[in-house]
Amino acid sequence: MIRLTGAALILGLLAACGADGEPVRPTVNGGVTISNSGIYPSASIGLGRGPVSVRVGL
Repeated sequence: MIRLTGAALILGLLAACGADGEPVRPTVNGGVTISNSGIYPSASIGLGRGPVSVRVGL
């Protein structure tokens, strides 16, 4: 899981810096769910270009 996350971050940084063409702006989402059984945080980061999209959620 750590390798997958690391690879996604490296690819995200490569795409965001514009090394392979036009820079791509990453999207970041976060939230908190509160229920009777507890508090659950969530987060995700993603990149999209044309029909291809990559998203990693925590």
